[in-house]
Amino acid sequence: MIEPSERSQGVSYAIREVVVPARKLEEKGIKILKLNIGDPIAYDFDTPPHIKEALCKAAMDGYNGYAPSEGYRELREEIAAREKRRNGMDYDPDDICITTGVTETLQIFLSASLNAGDEILVPGPTYPPYNLVTRFNGAEPVAYRTIEEENWQPDVEDIRKKITERTKALVIINPNNPTGAVYPRKTIKEMADIAAENNIAVVSDEIYDDIVFEKRHYATASLAKDVPIITFNGFSKVYLVPGWRMGYAIFNNVDGKLDRIKDAFLRIARARLCANSVCQRAMIAALRGPQDHIPDMVGKLKKRSDFAYKRLNEIEGISSTKPDGAFYIFPKIEAIDGWKNDKEFVLDVLHNAHVLLVHGSGFSPEYGKNHFRAVTLPPMEMLEEAFNRLESFMRGIK
Repeated sequence: MIEPSERSQGVSYAIREVVVPARKLEEKGIKILKLNIGDPIAYDFDTPPHIKEALCKAAMDGYNGYAPSEGYRELREEIAAREKRRNGMDYDPDDICITTGVTETLQIFLSASLNAGDEILVPGPTYPPYNLVTRFNGAEPVAYRTIEEENWQPDVEDIRKKITERTKALVIINPNNPTGAVYPRKTIKEMADIAAENNIAVVSDEIYDDIVFEKRHYATASLAKDVPIITFNGFSKVYLVPGWRMGYAIFNNVDGKLDRIKDAFLRIARARLCANSVCQRAMIAALRGPQDHIPDMVGKLKKRSDFAYKRLNEIEGISSTKPDGAFYIFPKIEAIDGWKNDKEFVLDVLHNAHVLLVHGSGFSPEYGKNHFRAVTLPPMEMLEEAFNRLESFMRGIK
């Protein structure tokens, strides 16, 4: 009988791992308030009508076969035009590859760039697949500190200390998942400069770039045009199409320094055939069409984020910094002494308060421990009920 591989035994995805016990409770008829997954469509957001119509039209117009492995040129041209408009960057469409969501972008890139024993620097805490896929490739994710007392800003000196001869890349996630932090231009520039000084590439994950509240999002490549930077981005969040799985990589290929890694990336992209054809055609319409859903969405999200921040800090035993973007909040469990760890806390909340959160250690064993992540996507009434349940739970364990 075939046995599972050794490397598969280390695969664990915290965000969906907690769904398994929640589903068992639902099978018993218990209503669970889910604050675990960053899917706007699961709440009261919807894909803009013109994007849905473009998807249907693409199918009717015959775009039902394989697309080019790097993606339709028209879509890559529109992405390049967005980069020019938004960030002042001049990219050739051939600098861009369309992927099946940003998760596939990072899977392809890490598979193309990592050998056993290599290291990449990732923010602590970080989006879990950076840790998972790095280890799957026999390499090691090294978490650099982000400072909770400074709204989870990167500790630049810690980055310097953790670079070794095995470091292949520095990952920046801005706006950040899971903390909601948005980084100032000075910090981004410092991080890019450190990478350049040490001759390592920068991976800049900017999937939440247009979901910022009062601060401004700066694209990393726009502040460091002379540094080799691979930008990860996509449509899932800003254009409200998470299930369509549309992402892309952009190579800021300074002096040809990314030629070899770009070639490896594209060879893997060809081996997996292509990203979804009709969804790609719809994304052309998304970029060319009305953008008014974005400020409406961001305005709604800011109110919900502000409420979550205020309400969580009113609960004894919980404290939180204020998110500046995305749709997450990453509170600290001040009263953690009552539990073995943050995962036990999250499961206890699930079974007793029927609110589904994600344990912070799933985002970083070191910098995420004794925290949890909640999404701030739900309508205000649902957030209020969830936090009321959490508060009653915390009172009950005193």
